[in-house]
Amino acid sequence: MNQDGHESVFTYAAPALKFGHGASAEVGHDLAAYGATRVLLVTDAGVAATGHPDRIADQCRARGLDVVVYDGARVEPTDESMEAAIAFARDTQSSGHRFDAVLAVGGGSSIDTAKAVNLLLTNPGELMDYINAPVGRARAPEHALLPLVAVPTTTGTGSESTTICVLDVLSLHVKTGISHAALRPRLAVVDPSLTLTQPATVTAAAGMDILCHALESYTARWYADFDAKRPEQRVPYCGANPIADLWSEKALTLLAGAFRAAVRDGSDVVAREQMAMAATFAGLGFGNAGVHIPHANAYPIAGRVRSFVPDGYPPGEPIVPHGMAVSLTAPEAFRFTYEADPDRHQRAARMLDPTVQGDGPDVLPRVLAALMRDIGIPNGLAEVGYGAADVGDLVAGAVQQQRLLATSPRTPTEEDLAGIMAASMEHW
Repeated sequence: MNQDGHESVFTYAAPALKFGHGASAEVGHDLAAYGATRVLLVTDAGVAATGHPDRIADQCRARGLDVVVYDGARVEPTDESMEAAIAFARDTQSSGHRFDAVLAVGGGSSIDTAKAVNLLLTNPGELMDYINAPVGRARAPEHALLPLVAVPTTTGTGSESTTICVLDVLSLHVKTGISHAALRPRLAVVDPSLTLTQPATVTAAAGMDILCHALESYTARWYADFDAKRPEQRVPYCGANPIADLWSEKALTLLAGAFRAAVRDGSDVVAREQMAMAATFAGLGFGNAGVHIPHANAYPIAGRVRSFVPDGYPPGEPIVPHGMAVSLTAPEAFRFTYEADPDRHQRAARMLDPTVQGDGPDVLPRVLAALMRDIGIPNGLAEVGYGAADVGDLVAGAVQQQRLLATSPRTPTEEDLAGIMAASMEHW
């Protein structure tokens, strides 16, 4: 502890990582190395339709593993969808010998569902016991979780690297999550070839999640600016720090070269590989430093959606995809946090666009708005169905995300958040 009572320690953790084209073909070997014999594979119907989960399951079976597939994970999970997955896993387990590993194949929704299933397969209680306060009871796991191997099929969430799972609590119309070091996957298997079937809209939305992960962790409150903690008080999000900075900076430079290209041409193998690497690097950064205002705002934006249905997602089901929801207030959020560290905000803008001119609080928002326009992100909150009358309700949802807002380099009041929301109705 510093003499002035501020923190002097930061922490860093990450899963084992296997990266490269064809890496997903080796999952059976990896699970067997953990001593697994019976595996629960969690995916969703859309990913199942690509054939990737069945191929991976068959390759695991060829290694002698018993694999049970659950393909009911919901895109943008809810408490109901996670409870259904948990019930399936418990019922399936009770009818035979127990699972000894969990395998997630899919986007962040499948990986997050697998984390919740793993938690509740190995620990007592119900989902709400473990959801972050003040929405849930923030209970810590009592028992060790099973080995979780995460195989992402989208480039965005970074969930394969993190200690977090995110969900909507339907009765409260709020997006929240569970955060604990025990949720981090044992192994992340990142195979860029699995993302070649990702639609352009999904690439754009998921890519904005990567971008905001990198930007928010890079601009987060510096770890040494927090009050000193006792060892038992340490949490995965410890604030910006030298190691997380390295991952975030590399993710930003990869995005600068690959993001527009990956959206424009999904068959661009080089761009897809760079996006997959950026997602992994950003996850390794924010999974330790944390995220802040754009993510806090995204939870009510996604949780209170009325009728917006983007292209490339299941038809007829209103949804603001997580990465899209994060991006919609990002330009104004970074305008607000600029004064906390002008140099860091300007460096971030120039990593994304080395040609950008000028200085000041408008530079990073201008770079973000130009990128969002080019890749087809909706032009602000109004385009996904919100208006001035919704600002108060959105702010009420955002202020529940104190775990995230505490990481902001500049602490926002409710009035500040309302100003960010109101200014985010349109961007260009």
